[in-house]
Amino acid sequence: MGYKQIVNDIISLKIQGAENVAKEAVKSLVCVVDESKAKTSKDLLKELHAAKDELFATRPTEPCMRNALEYIFAHLPKHKESDIVRTLIERVNGVLKDFADSNKKIIEFGANKIKNGMVIYTHCHSSTVVKILLEAKRQGKRFEVHNTETRPLFQGRKTATELAAAGIPVTLYVDSAMRLALRKADLALIGADAVSTEGKVINKIGSELAAQICTNFDVPFYCCTNSWKFDPKTLFGFDEKIEMRHRKEVWDKPSKGIGINNYAFESVDSVLITGIISELGIYKSSVFIEELRRAYPWMFN
Repeated sequence: MGYKQIVNDIISLKIQGAENVAKEAVKSLVCVVDESKAKTSKDLLKELHAAKDELFATRPTEPCMRNALEYIFAHLPKHKESDIVRTLIERVNGVLKDFADSNKKIIEFGANKIKNGMVIYTHCHSSTVVKILLEAKRQGKRFEVHNTETRPLFQGRKTATELAAAGIPVTLYVDSAMRLALRKADLALIGADAVSTEGKVINKIGSELAAQICTNFDVPFYCCTNSWKFDPKTLFGFDEKIEMRHRKEVWDKPSKGIGINNYAFESVDSVLITGIISELGIYKSSVFIEELRRAYPWMFN
């Protein structure tokens, strides 16, 4: 797969999930090098920086991708093409290994929350949540899953399909039946696309509604995420940009005079979140930020 194909697949949501987007984005830099016709190290760096800017623009609500790319570019040498390529490949492989190691911990921590006989609720599609559920099944735990479809692109169907293929009982609900999906739930697990310095989690539209319903029903609500989804920009007062997608995804040919908002994400207030499950452990939002500061001080510089 070439660089342009990866960019197009991120834009079209063929590549889904914040961590998957980040991993494919960093791998696409190797494609840039392979496809480059640059004759000097300066030209190669120019191509790589242009690719970084283009990748940033593909998905506004993806700090995981931005952190991964910034980490790589912060360590690139300025001279000698062979050194640039060698360092880039080392850093890309390092980022991918960090994600793999972190995933193992997140999956372990998350699976520990699942007990026999539980009903687990999830929304949209999170590869991390799916892996947690698969691990709990591997451990011999018996449970069922309620998940919501996530209009207008129905990413929830992907979750339901993957769980059913693994032999996990799953029931798909339309988004407007979210309250019914949660009424008998014992635990809610969602992913995250971003975490702010205030401990707010940005996730697929409908996530805060789910959190509010969980509060009403006293259902523990956990966000499962790699800590690299923290957005350092929020340290300086910037709000996480919420992606507005094209209205045609909702309604291809609406009648004249009808406005359509197609917000892809929303912010979940930290007071509604029982805990954030990351490779650092399971913490309340405020504690998570402090643990993150200790683990990755470079994010806060």
